[in-house]
Amino acid sequence: MAKMAVVQFEASMHKDENLRRITEYILEASGNGADVCTFPEFMMAYTPGTQSDAELAAGAETISGPFVSEVCRAASDSHIEVVGTFYEKSPKSDRVYDTAFLADRSGTVRSVYRKIHLYDALGFRESDKLEPGDFIASPVRTGAGMTGMMICYDLRFPEMSRTLAEAGAHTLVAPSAWVAGERKVGHWITMNRARAMENGCFVVAPAHTGNIYCGRSLVVDPFGDILLDMGEGEGIGYADVDVGVVEQTRERLPLLRNRRLDIYPDMSGPVR
Repeated sequence: MAKMAVVQFEASMHKDENLRRITEYILEASGNGADVCTFPEFMMAYTPGTQSDAELAAGAETISGPFVSEVCRAASDSHIEVVGTFYEKSPKSDRVYDTAFLADRSGTVRSVYRKIHLYDALGFRESDKLEPGDFIASPVRTGAGMTGMMICYDLRFPEMSRTLAEAGAHTLVAPSAWVAGERKVGHWITMNRARAMENGCFVVAPAHTGNIYCGRSLVVDPFGDILLDMGEGEGIGYADVDVGVVEQTRERLPLLRNRRLDIYPDMSGPVR
């Protein structure tokens, strides 16, 4: 059993200010007995539409840079695992990666995932500023069992969560900044519940609130029940994640085992 801390907050444009708040949240989560502390997408800084690609790239860092290093130090000091996000430098001078990382209790980065599905939809074009990643990071063992990472728009692509479940994930952590808008909250809740139910796993989705985002950080259990819904306010929520519940659910509802993999490859051609 792992106690998950889910941080929901509104980032400013100033990463030093955000970093101060992030380290305070890590300390608070640890003090409340959490095993893992998770943060939303764009926790490093809010990027308004008026900010140019060059301006965003100028503030990006490497995984060994001061921003991630300070988060890792806080994880080590508080003896807690942390899933966070940052803008990572890419080989292109005018593009950055939207990157999630997982730091263990010693402050060591155990996993790095660069968002592969960029939000070029519904009037937005993340590809104007971001560079897509080119791999899905393998799940790693945490207090919440084998844990895989996704980011926001990835939730709309069931192939990704299924890939992580096939690789052994018990828990999917999806840092997000879900843009508010017509029917968007309904989409958000549905996507998180669907990814949990179809894979028989926990989904932990810390969400950015304020700015242009809707908040509503969620934790969903393997049967699709919502264990935590944080609404729109800032703060920390907590939920328990139990690998035993994953195993029990997958035994009762064996979706992964019941797939017809002998048939699916025959569908590689045009669907009639």
